[in-house]
Amino acid sequence: MAYWPHIYLIILIIGIWLCERKWPEMVDAIEENILVIIITAIMLVSFGQVVARYGFNSGWAAALEFNTLAFSWLILLGMSYGIKNGVHIGVDIILNAVSKPVTRIMALIGALGSMFYGLILLDSTWLHLLGVDVRGGAIEYWAKMFKIGIGSEELRYPEFMQQLFGLQPRVHRWLVLVILPISLALLVYRSGQAFIDIYTGKRRMLISGHEGQELVEENKGIIKD
Repeated sequence: MAYWPHIYLIILIIGIWLCERKWPEMVDAIEENILVIIITAIMLVSFGQVVARYGFNSGWAAALEFNTLAFSWLILLGMSYGIKNGVHIGVDIILNAVSKPVTRIMALIGALGSMFYGLILLDSTWLHLLGVDVRGGAIEYWAKMFKIGIGSEELRYPEFMQQLFGLQPRVHRWLVLVILPISLALLVYRSGQAFIDIYTGKRRMLISGHEGQELVEENKGIIKD
């Protein structure tokens, strides 16, 4: 198995880590803007399809595939974004019922579980160290698509790009699937960050807390009848 995708992913994560240390607001803005662009693209394509279909009896043949892929990008990138900002919805009834030290231990276990989950999906080869006979993962699957070079079902390169760069008509599948290894690497990275933040006391849980409820409790006496 080729290991060059692993190297590129490590470089990417190191680059993000360095940028976050120097320009944290910029990294936050880039992540949020990417998600906003994806959501906006889905909305525009969906709205355009409705207008084209019912207004002009026409439409874009690749609209369904585009929206499906865009939605998958949104979900995959949203995994790490949700962990980073602590907005994933979770059941915290037990976490709130036990003592703070126990809550901390359970939150640390959750962060480790999320990190190992991402590592297994990213590349399960390392499980051989634990005696588990398994292989595969997002990196291997993406590398296979890159080597084969097959295209997507409906997505097409614009005609000028086909002529200018000599591209095949259909958009390469490895290009639309590159989000798989990237998003899982980000999931591992953000889970590791969350583990450190929970361990050092910077955050309490991996999942979303009751920020709204806490704000209401804190400001009960501000507004009076």
